Amino acid sequence: MQNQDKELSQALSALIKNEAVSATKYISDKIIVRTTRRAYKGKFAKDRLEILFTIGKPNFAEREFIKKLKKAGEPFPVKKIQLKFPNKKK
Repeated sequence: MQNQDKELSQALSALIKNEAVSATKYISDKIIVRTTRRAYKGKFAKDRLEILFTIGKPNFAEREFIKKLKKAGEPFPVKKIQLKFPNKKK
């Protein structure tokens, strides 16, 4: 696998700074770098931060997003990191 240290650190810093659940960096149409905060029963721990790192093929939702990027003519690697936030409770 290629060296994605820079992209991994960018995704990690975006995840922590924005207090997001997930941060995804699109390297190419076949490779993504994703960082995800771990939650237990829908709640994040206050005394620790657990993060899951994923480098590899995009999932279904990410493949759909890549199709939209290609249709819009966006070049790879995508400069903006895509963030996902927790659902707000009603």
